[in-house]
Amino acid sequence: MMGTNRLESFSDGVIAVAITLLVLNIGVPGNDTGHPLLYDLGRQWPQYVAYVISFLTIGIIWINHHAMISRLREADHTILILNLLLLMTIGILPFATDLVATHRGKPVAAAIYGGCFMLMAIAFSVLNREVLIVRAHLLAEELPLEQRRQIYRRAAMGVLPYVLATALAFVSPYLTLGICAALGLYYATPVASGRRP
Repeated sequence: MMGTNRLESFSDGVIAVAITLLVLNIGVPGNDTGHPLLYDLGRQWPQYVAYVISFLTIGIIWINHHAMISRLREADHTILILNLLLLMTIGILPFATDLVATHRGKPVAAAIYGGCFMLMAIAFSVLNREVLIVRAHLLAEELPLEQRRQIYRRAAMGVLPYVLATALAFVSPYLTLGICAALGLYYATPVASGRRP
């Protein structure tokens, strides 16, 4: 068993690195394009859009991860392993963000982007289920089973839209970005994450 402080500190560090790497993917336009700087900066709009969506999503994961882990009194080996798997899916998001920004409009790039969000949502849901349902005896405060199920269901609802976003990349890559952005906004609300407003 381990207290949750070390788990949260390590998770915070990984999430902070992932969120910092996002901005490094935004390139500075060169001097030799023959266009005004403002024009060159404007042409990079896909990088800005992908950055904002990914930054907000990772930030919201961090907020909701804190809400989930703060419910625990302590963490066992299974929770630690599932948390590592979640962090692994978060760590790949800067790559997926750079890919979709660089290859804008390409279905494969958008599908990989949506797929990475889908894997993150699955990992988060599995960890959340472990915390709330399977290992409820490790919770800091006892919660009624129906309340725990309700919190879990709200968190797990994101998996299916991410599956849809990934599949729809081959219809419209921009639809994938739109769904990912909408899900980020949805999970930013206290109701969706199981926190009180």
